[in-house]
Amino acid sequence: IQNPGGNAMLIGVGGSGKQSLCRLAAFIGDFEVRQISVTSSYSVEDLKEELRSVYVAAGVRGNPIVFLMTDSQIVNEHFLVYINGIITSGWIPDLFPKEDIDNILGSIANEAKSAGVPDTPESRINFFVSKVKKNLHVVLAFSPVGDTFRTRARRFP
Repeated sequence: IQNPGGNAMLIGVGGSGKQSLCRLAAFIGDFEVRQISVTSSYSVEDLKEELRSVYVAAGVRGNPIVFLMTDSQIVNEHFLVYINGIITSGWIPDLFPKEDIDNILGSIANEAKSAGVPDTPESRINFFVSKVKKNLHVVLAFSPVGDTFRTRARRFP
């Protein structure tokens, strides 16, 4: 996870230390660990809100973050669409409303300018996404028991 854009998938039966290993690796690498707290009413919108705060922390403030997600936290299979977007491209369409994107681009304007990024919205968004990809690391901790893991692995290679 110390590589820019590095992510991890930990597979083991319950109680084998997947989350502990993730937290130890994050501590060694000086990363902040973020994990969702699933409740009975946790929805896709709640996940998007958490991801917005993670994106701002990683992309605007430049904090190195490990986003840890276990298979029991995936209460809606649509969660994996967002996680897949983070891992593959670093960007999730429709995550931010237009006014939030404008605020983010304004927040990174000076840093982007000093890095030689052209002063266009597309260039700044690409700069923001590159910072997110550098600082945000997804760790999935799954159990191989049952058909759920096999099904998810086929749908989201």
